[in-house]
Amino acid sequence: MVELFPEQEDIEPDTIMEDGRTVFLFAAELGNENSVKLLLKRGDVNPDSVDRGGRTPISFAAGEGRESVVKLLLERGDVDPNSSDNNGRTPLLFAVGPFLGPKAHTRSTFSSAVGHEGVVKLLLERGGVDPNPPGISGRTLLSFAAEWGQEALVKLLLQRGDVYPNTSDYDGQTPLSFAAARGEEGIVKLLLTQSDVDPNSLDGNGRTPLSFAAERGQEGIVKLLLERGDVDPNLLDGNGRTLLSFAAGRGQGDVDPNSSDNNGRTLLSFAAKRGREGVAKLPLELGDVDTDSPDSGGRTPLLYAVITRAPGVVKLLLGRREVNPNLSDNDGRTPLFSAAWRRYLDVVNLL
Repeated sequence: MVELFPEQEDIEPDTIMEDGRTVFLFAAELGNENSVKLLLKRGDVNPDSVDRGGRTPISFAAGEGRESVVKLLLERGDVDPNSSDNNGRTPLLFAVGPFLGPKAHTRSTFSSAVGHEGVVKLLLERGGVDPNPPGISGRTLLSFAAEWGQEALVKLLLQRGDVYPNTSDYDGQTPLSFAAARGEEGIVKLLLTQSDVDPNSLDGNGRTPLSFAAERGQEGIVKLLLERGDVDPNLLDGNGRTLLSFAAGRGQGDVDPNSSDNNGRTLLSFAAKRGREGVAKLPLELGDVDTDSPDSGGRTPLLYAVITRAPGVVKLLLGRREVNPNLSDNDGRTPLFSAAWRRYLDVVNLL
């Protein structure tokens, strides 16, 4: 106690702090092994107490990577290693990485998702710990590890016989979908070695792992998936989109480069809209692509590139003789008008 709170020698171990945590819980989170041992010897400490968010000492210790404290708590019979907080997150899930939301997609979030492999091993080696706890939005431990690029943890989990690699979350997305979207080639390869992983798994919107990889410009993942031979590049999602056709540039001649979604948008339109010059080049290499194909609103790929302010794609399209830069959408807006109205001078100069 003195070690944790030198100015309060008479503090009680089950004193509730401002955030609802006890002194013992606080000691576990800090990884203060000596204080944890002293408190456990007292006999009047609840080693499985919960804070206002439903988190226990082992949950905090696991989330902070405090291996020695986790080991101490696992040796006891009165600590629940599967305890879940108010959001259904177990110590095992916290050990994999931070939880800032059900689907955090910012780079800063992923850079901080280091994971604590040692703690994960300790928890998994203890009998009775569920390796497939459904956390936020029904996502599993493997799902988070796959999305956050934690290849060592993915490998560790796949070596077990009780981890289900094709389990989907509430939106129908599998670990493979998350890894493909993030461009995690090593993890995608690991998952594809599993016989029960479906490379064509559909989420609630009809999206496949290939679709996510294609939409985000993960060319390495697209190539990896298409080389398998059992991945269907022409599957349509719930909106009738097939974002996979740019893979035809990799030799997949059975793909229609002019296929469009329910709004008339082709792959070239999507690539232009997202400003992805590298992806836009692939369908253009086919020679039979309609470069001026308008969507239901009359917007051509060039107009999308202008609106997105993607000068590289604009220049790429203007380099094609068949592209008409004067086509207007259903509201009469041409690429030049749209660029000038938005004050995109760099794009105006190209037009």
